[in-house]
Amino acid sequence: MKTYKIGVIKGDGIGPEIVDEAIKVLDAVSVAQGFNLKYDEMLLGGSAIDETGVPLPEETIQGVKKCDAVLFGAIGGPKWDNLERHLRPETGLLGLRKEMGTFANLRPAMVYDELVNASSLKPAVIQGVDIMVVRELTGGIYFGQPRELHEDEAFNTMIYTKEEVRRIAVVAFDIAMKRDKRICSVDKANVLEVSQFWREIVEEVAKDYPEVELSHMYVDNAAMQLIRDPKQFDVILTGNIFGDILSDAASMLSGSIGLLPSASTGKGVGLFEPIHGSAPDIAGQGIANPLATISSASMMLRYALNETVAADRIDEAIRKALAEGYRTGDIGDYDAKEICTCTEMGDIIADYASR
Repeated sequence: MKTYKIGVIKGDGIGPEIVDEAIKVLDAVSVAQGFNLKYDEMLLGGSAIDETGVPLPEETIQGVKKCDAVLFGAIGGPKWDNLERHLRPETGLLGLRKEMGTFANLRPAMVYDELVNASSLKPAVIQGVDIMVVRELTGGIYFGQPRELHEDEAFNTMIYTKEEVRRIAVVAFDIAMKRDKRICSVDKANVLEVSQFWREIVEEVAKDYPEVELSHMYVDNAAMQLIRDPKQFDVILTGNIFGDILSDAASMLSGSIGLLPSASTGKGVGLFEPIHGSAPDIAGQGIANPLATISSASMMLRYALNETVAADRIDEAIRKALAEGYRTGDIGDYDAKEICTCTEMGDIIADYASR
């Protein structure tokens, strides 16, 4: 029986709660499909600061490199907001992504038929939406040097190399080939030289994928179009800062940020996490929505472990639970038969996935 080693980083806030439910579902589906999962828990973020004094301990860096994949919850909270930048939880996460070489962030945004009324947009606009945002994750303005903060001025540097753009474009085109074969590359080429460069490289890569229809769109227009007509998009390819903003905007098409997963992949071990934050205001109350983390576990099975059938079982279990009217509080106003706690929702999904 095959065994996979999974790094587990629960993090802060609701992180431990939602990760525990994802593990529950993973255990159920692994038994059903006949493989083993061995977990290795590691520290990152605020919990790491409290225990070790730094947001990214060396033990975590070395530990993830020995894993087949990493399941991650969320980090951060007001407790650590006033620390120096290099000691903040978010700095630890950025550093981990860099160490892992996870340059490609995959953020699906899909609307479940059962929750079409949960969005603030009209059902006719969002029904059938299924978008994959492919965001470059380890370059751009978040990592560019020099960067400085002074009393009278501050500056950051946006920079991309040809190799950075080419490799993320290849990821996007490969994904598009498995979907509807359409890519919209989002930039700001009308004012940014970096975006002009980005567009040129993406056009070069497109020559290797003649079956894929490539279009370009400025980021401000893309933000508007996501709200006006989201079904026009299939795969959105974009850089770090634009992808950060657009993927959060796309997430609200579904009605709740608590529904959507993400995968960070690249040269080494992949990191799989919900796109939402640590939500410290509801931590410990048992009301967090674990579905995004459970969906992230499905993406981990699919993209990192090649356990496609197991991933399909989880996805179908989520759809069945929603179809049966099970809801957490954040989506409880929409055709709910029963409002579930975080643990109860995990139990339901695990039960369905095991059958």
